[in-house]
Amino acid sequence: MKRTLELLCGLLSGGALFAIMALTFFDVLGRKFLSNSITGSLELTELLMVVVIFGALPLVSERGEHVEFDSLDPYLPHWVRRAQAYVVHLLCGAVLLALAWLMWRTAGEFLATGETTAQLLILKAPFLYGMAVLCAATGVVHLMMMGKVPVERAEGEGVAL
Repeated sequence: MKRTLELLCGLLSGGALFAIMALTFFDVLGRKFLSNSITGSLELTELLMVVVIFGALPLVSERGEHVEFDSLDPYLPHWVRRAQAYVVHLLCGAVLLALAWLMWRTAGEFLATGETTAQLLILKAPFLYGMAVLCAATGVVHLMMMGKVPVERAEGEGVAL
């Protein structure tokens, strides 16, 4: 499952990021040499950013690459850190699944009313459905991680800001 998640979410978010790069490149070229930008490029960039962020969310959770406050970890007993990780994953999973349900419901409302973007008139519902599915996948990832032992990291190891 891990490889499938990495492949699907990686392709989704990587493809969207590449599309943003290409769109920005051609938009700048158009403005510079033709004095005309791509119509709706801002809207397209916003929608593609949604895909990048929500597509990467399950991967970030699965790899444990969220920003975390771990200054007290060296002073806490192992059983406390394990209990803390269990509770954090349980809460994150529950909140993400609840958020997915709300997004799914909102997507249905947007689909029923025909909600679109302002300039290009792109339906918003498919993006909300995608956000809901990816939030649910992230919630499931957190619930699956509840039983795992917290990773011990050396000083300075992890994601740098």
